[in-house]
Amino acid sequence: MSSHQTSLWKRSQNKLRQEEQWLEYFCIVGLLLASLLLFSINLGSLPLLDGDESTIAQVAKEIWQAPENSWRWLFPTLWNQPYLNQPPLIHNLIAGVYAIAGINEWTVRFPCALLTAISVILLYGIGREIFVARIPALFSALIYLTLLPIVHYGRLAVLDGPLLCFQLLTFWSILRARRDLRWTFIAGISFSLICLTQGIIGLLVGLIVLIFLAWDTPRLITSIYLWSGIILGSIPVLFWYVAQWHYYQDLVFDWKSIIQSWARIWSVVESNPKFPGYYFVEILKFTWPWLIFAIYGWKLAWENRHWGWAKLILVWSGVYFVAISLMATKLPWYILPIYPALALAAGIKLYQIYNLPSYIVYPRPLIVVLSLFAFIASGTGIYVIWQEKLELSLLLICASVAITMTVTALLIAKREVQFIFLLFWGTYISLFLLVSSSHWLWELNQAYPVKPVAQIIKQYVPKNQIVYTSFSYNRSSLNFYSERQVVAVTQNQLQQYWQELANSYMLIDHSTLEYLSIPKQNLVPVINDQSVDWFLAIKNLK
Repeated sequence: MSSHQTSLWKRSQNKLRQEEQWLEYFCIVGLLLASLLLFSINLGSLPLLDGDESTIAQVAKEIWQAPENSWRWLFPTLWNQPYLNQPPLIHNLIAGVYAIAGINEWTVRFPCALLTAISVILLYGIGREIFVARIPALFSALIYLTLLPIVHYGRLAVLDGPLLCFQLLTFWSILRARRDLRWTFIAGISFSLICLTQGIIGLLVGLIVLIFLAWDTPRLITSIYLWSGIILGSIPVLFWYVAQWHYYQDLVFDWKSIIQSWARIWSVVESNPKFPGYYFVEILKFTWPWLIFAIYGWKLAWENRHWGWAKLILVWSGVYFVAISLMATKLPWYILPIYPALALAAGIKLYQIYNLPSYIVYPRPLIVVLSLFAFIASGTGIYVIWQEKLELSLLLICASVAITMTVTALLIAKREVQFIFLLFWGTYISLFLLVSSSHWLWELNQAYPVKPVAQIIKQYVPKNQIVYTSFSYNRSSLNFYSERQVVAVTQNQLQQYWQELANSYMLIDHSTLEYLSIPKQNLVPVINDQSVDWFLAIKNLK
């Protein structure tokens, strides 16, 4: 080869590398922008949920409002009582956003939504490590982005979105460490972030990593770099637990307070025990249309279990599913860390279909499942039209899903590979319509609207005064918005407090009002949607 030909070949190679690099940047930036849009739009339009979201928001508020040099960032409180449930990493992150933009629903939710959006990029990175090719990695990231549970919980101010981000960072770092041992230190840092968010998940992720490495890259288990990274990541976690032990010396032997988050393994800490197959049903309910591709993907992984990508998918899915199924407490968001593995399984199957010759018939169950969902979406849309109160946003969502599934099923029947891109685009648009509406937080319908009630309590009840209510359970969102503690008690207790306390404040419903026979001059009605469902009873009202 002449020097001129050599020069031309080198320039050609450099041009290809530059094009490859720009294409990689385009994929990453495109995924990030699509993720940020889906996870941040309409984020602050609806009130906070009861439970973890309002509790985390309140803890973060007390950190932000704490006096200087109070060390509240390290020793957080909930209503001025020690908060020992979880390490305060995410709470401090939200408190930092409070300091910049104030307290509202958007600032409460944005840090967790941002971390969940970043997790999409990390899953793409994992796909690039195990599949090498760009297309299956991109398919997997798009599937993960358009999974309904990921979008729903990723937009909330709960620990699940950050945990997904830190978990994927750990796996990505471990995979890169197979080629460059320095990445084990990043894995150690990400392991520390998991433990400082929710300790029990850190141990489970560590178990999955060790099983995968023992099967795929056993030499890495004996590497001093790996264990140095783990030790490095464990130092902040140990520091936090030692600091808690030193600061709360009178409470360290109250194991109920210290290990309440760990008690979920062996006891039911919620009042709703679930059957053993609970998570299997959760996956069946909320992962369509991608579950049908994931089932084929898991089968494909088993058939190719000698490859690294298959080992990771099988270990990740199998170990985590068995572990959470054995836990006594079962909650719908516990299944979230398995969804990245599901997305990888579905992504590799879609890639296989993408490369099939045009004369190969696609699996017939794909047509059946997608047609069924088109029928369900169409039926839901017809039901919405039939209702007297027509909701345009809900109708648009149903129409988007129905059109997407119908056209996709037709393209599959015609063996058109373009069905993949249509399915991605249609699913994304459907989810975008959902999060742009008021229906994305459907749990709010489980109880009365909290803001009108909170406004009345805030107006009439002095600060640091406890309000007793006849509602069946404590609502942490009501506490957060009213800035008072509202405690659920029985009717007999309400009657006792009304008779014995010099000053008493009670949030009661109609039936309790009749039971207590409180005079009308002691009542403040709570008007919501032009109806009165609750009353604030105030003793010695002037």
